[in-house]
Amino acid sequence: MEEYIIEMIGITKEFPGIVANDDITLRLRKGEIHALLGENGAGKSTLMSVLFGLYQAEKGEIRKLGKPVKINNPNDANALGIGMVHQHFKLVEIFTVLENIILGVEPAKLGFIQKKAAREKVMSLSKQYGLKINPDALTEKISVGMQQRVEILKMLYRNNDILIFDEPTAVLTPQEISELMEIMRGFAGEGKSILFITHKLNEIMAVADRCTVLRKGKCIGTVNIGETTKEELSRMMVGRSVSFTVEKAKAKPKEVVLSVKNVSVASKTHKNLAVRNVSFDVRAGEIVCLAGIEGNGQSEVVAALTGLEKVSSGKIILCGKDITKASIRKRSKSGISHIPEDRHKHGLILDYTLEENMALQRYWQPQFSNAGFIRKRAVRRYAGHLIEQYDVRSSQGPVTIARNMSGGNQQKAIVARELDKEHRLLVAVQPVRGLDVGAIEYIHKQLVASRDAGKAVLLMSFELDEVMNVSDRILVMYEGEITGELDPEITSVQELGLYMSGAKRDRAKENENAG
Repeated sequence: MEEYIIEMIGITKEFPGIVANDDITLRLRKGEIHALLGENGAGKSTLMSVLFGLYQAEKGEIRKLGKPVKINNPNDANALGIGMVHQHFKLVEIFTVLENIILGVEPAKLGFIQKKAAREKVMSLSKQYGLKINPDALTEKISVGMQQRVEILKMLYRNNDILIFDEPTAVLTPQEISELMEIMRGFAGEGKSILFITHKLNEIMAVADRCTVLRKGKCIGTVNIGETTKEELSRMMVGRSVSFTVEKAKAKPKEVVLSVKNVSVASKTHKNLAVRNVSFDVRAGEIVCLAGIEGNGQSEVVAALTGLEKVSSGKIILCGKDITKASIRKRSKSGISHIPEDRHKHGLILDYTLEENMALQRYWQPQFSNAGFIRKRAVRRYAGHLIEQYDVRSSQGPVTIARNMSGGNQQKAIVARELDKEHRLLVAVQPVRGLDVGAIEYIHKQLVASRDAGKAVLLMSFELDEVMNVSDRILVMYEGEITGELDPEITSVQELGLYMSGAKRDRAKENENAG
């Protein structure tokens, strides 16, 4: 009989109105990378939270090396060698990197924290695993990819040998994802055991040994990756075949909806401009994608368009009107819908209900307001309609607190609200981040439908497949400038990569000067 390092047997976890985990059994071998796959809200994060001691199951048993164990809290989990990198990082932003890594297990002598010894151990682990960090940097000022390294080092510092990664690549760039895959392979090679929650089938096929699939709280089965396909995994996950290609007719661009003229935006992290003299148009009936490696100015362009950042110079024209200095609400009322990059910071009020978040952009309209009072029944009916149309899953429907929903369903709620709102321009930033293949297929169809209905769509994405499949035109940004305009139908991924890395910037400038 094979001995497993961790077994979760017959786990059932319930919340008000929903059975999140329904009699699930999962077995993890020593030294394997075991993927956990499922739709948004299928119960993956809940199951791992039970293993990590954040939740207590109503039924079932957890065993380590064949012996039953009781995990009442994360300290119990750590004592058993279990560590977890959460989808939304659990870091104290005003602490330094070093302080976050050692938090809760600080080495102390006579009541004083021995930071020197802690620093030596952290830097040794950093060097050993290729996880470069600045231990003195404030956590609030480091990149998302760097924050993830901090979370991984937290696990290693505690000598964890069972590592849980909850959607670890959802907020990473392609380069950071490749680095993480290598790190995970290295961990497995050392004999550490990894549970890896993801929606990305390519990553599962590339790095996992086995995969357990959940659907609507139930376990569909466990398969060996060498004996399955992406198509079979997607069928197990959503219960039907899923198309991996975006079907769309050729774009028929019409009048200019958005005109960006010589826009520059200051950087928050250095003295140079984050965006330098950028100009482009987006027309009704087309999807234009801002592509590039993260940190090359795309986020700042979007922030300037949507009013989250002020421009240093230049103009932003929407439907012939100058909105350069307009407020965020005025831009929204003028016809901009915005699916933001950070769904927690700019997309939702986490302690509001789902229905309140659904009405955020429209609560003052006559449909939802009367004599200054919100018509709550109308808001609930509207939220119910969007929840059904976009398959937003939550334990208590419209009255669910947004914070208590899975990341993927939070994203679907934002997408539903912004697509349904009357708009001329849709600014979609990483719109399918954290979504399963079924939801990705649906959202991409909605973007194309928005285009075909005569809307202008500005997409920002780090996913090369999404850039190539969804866009009608690609604008590549490098070091704050647009270095190329490409047609996805005649451009290769390799050529796109050369523009994104800056290798083709000089050629683009030569062509521009010649024109």
